[in-house]
Amino acid sequence: MARFPSKPLVLVGFMAAGKSKIGRLLARELELPFIDTDREIEKEMGCAIPTIFRDFGEPEFRRIERETIARIVGREPQVVAIGGGACMDAQTRQVLDQRALTIWLDVPFEAVMDRLSKSSGRPVASGKTVDELRELWEQRRPFYELAKIRIETGRMPAPEAVLRRVLEALQ
Repeated sequence: MARFPSKPLVLVGFMAAGKSKIGRLLARELELPFIDTDREIEKEMGCAIPTIFRDFGEPEFRRIERETIARIVGREPQVVAIGGGACMDAQTRQVLDQRALTIWLDVPFEAVMDRLSKSSGRPVASGKTVDELRELWEQRRPFYELAKIRIETGRMPAPEAVLRRVLEALQ
């Protein structure tokens, strides 16, 4: 069994890395609350993330995201999944460094593309070419690398296998 965390465990990584799925499993295993910051933002704003992007723009979404993460990560131990672009913000990184244990779900680009092809509602991905998405993936990796724990997930692992890797890293 993993050691009980003394602060929030925050899952970081590119869109479609499995942060929400693994986060729910991890929270259940550790008997901790789970929070997905995108869902929190949607509840607070009363609309979906794509609508926020469309109506208010990405800079406003990032401001809301930064404030939401700072508020949530100030709480007791819990498991938190944050948006793929949240780590790009210096203030958010500072809050995460000070108040959380960050866990990077490192997913190969090809797996991301497989997952994105089966999903909708990802405003940063919509309308982008494969080359543009690869460029974004590469731009964000140095920020993900700042996480305290890195979990290489491989191309198509079962969520339970990724969960085991996370639990082992928490030993």
